[in-house]
Amino acid sequence: MKRLLKKYESLSTPIKASIWFIICIFVQKGISVVVTPIFTRLMSASEYGQYSVFDSWLGIITIFVSLNLTSGVYLQGLVKFEDKKEEYTSSLLILSTLISSIFVVLYCIFCNLVNDLLGLSFGQVFAMLIMIWTTAVFNFWAVRQRVAYKYKMLVCITLLVSILKPLLGILMVLISKDKVNARIYSILIIEILVFVPLLFVLLNHSKRKVNISFWRYALVFNIPLIPHYLSQTVLNSADRIMINNMVSTEKAGIYSLAYSIAGLMSLFNTSIMQTLSPWMYQKIKNKEVDAIKSVAYSTMVIVASVNLILIILAPEAVRIFAPPSYYEAIWIIPPVAMSIYFIFIYDLFAKFAFYYEKTKFIMLASITGAIVNIVLNYVFIKIFGYIAAGYTTLLCYIIYSICHYIFMNRVCDLYCEGIRPYEVKKVVLISILFLLIGNLLLITYVSILLRITIIISLIAYFYIKRQLVSEMFFKLLFLKNKR
Repeated sequence: MKRLLKKYESLSTPIKASIWFIICIFVQKGISVVVTPIFTRLMSASEYGQYSVFDSWLGIITIFVSLNLTSGVYLQGLVKFEDKKEEYTSSLLILSTLISSIFVVLYCIFCNLVNDLLGLSFGQVFAMLIMIWTTAVFNFWAVRQRVAYKYKMLVCITLLVSILKPLLGILMVLISKDKVNARIYSILIIEILVFVPLLFVLLNHSKRKVNISFWRYALVFNIPLIPHYLSQTVLNSADRIMINNMVSTEKAGIYSLAYSIAGLMSLFNTSIMQTLSPWMYQKIKNKEVDAIKSVAYSTMVIVASVNLILIILAPEAVRIFAPPSYYEAIWIIPPVAMSIYFIFIYDLFAKFAFYYEKTKFIMLASITGAIVNIVLNYVFIKIFGYIAAGYTTLLCYIIYSICHYIFMNRVCDLYCEGIRPYEVKKVVLISILFLLIGNLLLITYVSILLRITIIISLIAYFYIKRQLVSEMFFKLLFLKNKR
């Protein structure tokens, strides 16, 4: 233990920050995992479905109300305007607050129309708008902490919120007859109490300065990306909304559970990509794109392997997370888990368009994926039922990845002297093997003995290859030192 502590103390601040950000993400999601079985038992499948529909609309409405100002444009601006970080932060924070206030006023005027469109109550939509704003405040603060490698306070507040939200949620759901609103309002209360003070922290540091030119820069950069962000959200949320409207709220709840369990694998996407992204951008900047491929292939294999583990454990995962009424979710987890892999590889391709600010390419790929998703859902949910939505999602992310790959090559032709960062044969080989194995594992759902045999074999394989797995992990972790 002492040796580990000494080794940890010898690490640079950026590496320590990376480790704690990864731990924070896993613990945060881990808490979410622990409480999911509690909520699925406290709430009926119908009530869980209603909350999931609210959550889906929250993701879509967030794009319009926040304009995603806390994402790429803010981080990029902090780098470009390094000598005016505080002024830039204050400007975007106030812009975000102003836009949110305008939407609240508009909603109060047109509330009946909006409520009918969304199928939500006045209190639910009003809570949604406040939550969008409080989350934006936290995200501005969190990005500042990450850029400055101030991980201690960020980890503390993130974990505090991750614990308080479910605790208050469980309490309010237990004592309330309206369990859906209780779940929503419990989240709102914690965000107001914890996130709003961060607004004043940011404003006090920046002395409330506003530069209109920063508003112009952020809006010009982000507004063309709204179709991209919206399309991504539609890909993640349209299934549940359409199942709720076309089938039933109960089936939407079952689908949402499967999506939540499969979505746990996005943790690996996030943690790997947080380390990989700065390194990739540096390689692109230095015209060293050929150096990306070997690391990218390794990460593809890692993400694919982790998702295959989830697929084989899907029946056990559903039994842990929910009562028997949710068991149909096992047939939805495999296609959604396979989608997680394609979400990861499309991000590898899209980095080039983002770096060179080719927002039209990004927008075209995103819109194509979203439109295909809605059309396929409408057709195949009617024919095959709500489980088909998982497979339409998978197909759309495959198409999405192909589009981004094509546009990446176009960007490389324009800016990277035609050098291709990835070999298409290797990407296709890894992806096809992953799809074949993932679909073959469905057979194990009807034979517990076969599934146990495969699980034991996997454990033995990873134990034997533990040295290789460890080397791959630390290679990714220490990429920041190789920039």
